[in-house]
Amino acid sequence: MDIMSVLIFLAIGAVAGWLAGLIFKGGGFGLLWNIIIGIVGGIIGGWLFGGFFGEGMLGGIVTAVLGAIILLWIASMVNKK
Repeated sequence: MDIMSVLIFLAIGAVAGWLAGLIFKGGGFGLLWNIIIGIVGGIIGGWLFGGFFGEGMLGGIVTAVLGAIILLWIASMVNKK
């Protein structure tokens, strides 16, 4: 993986975290944490959905947003206890 791929991956994760924060009830955990959760959610989404939504940028964003929403939901469940 070269540096450009890493930067694109981080950018997609940041956008995904921001979008997931907008979609998720309660707005998530703030902009910075949503971005971090989006990056981690991109990894989780890639693992769970593995290219189901395509290999392009749009498919990557959809996958990362879904992974980030799942991660935000789990984090909110843990945060409630």
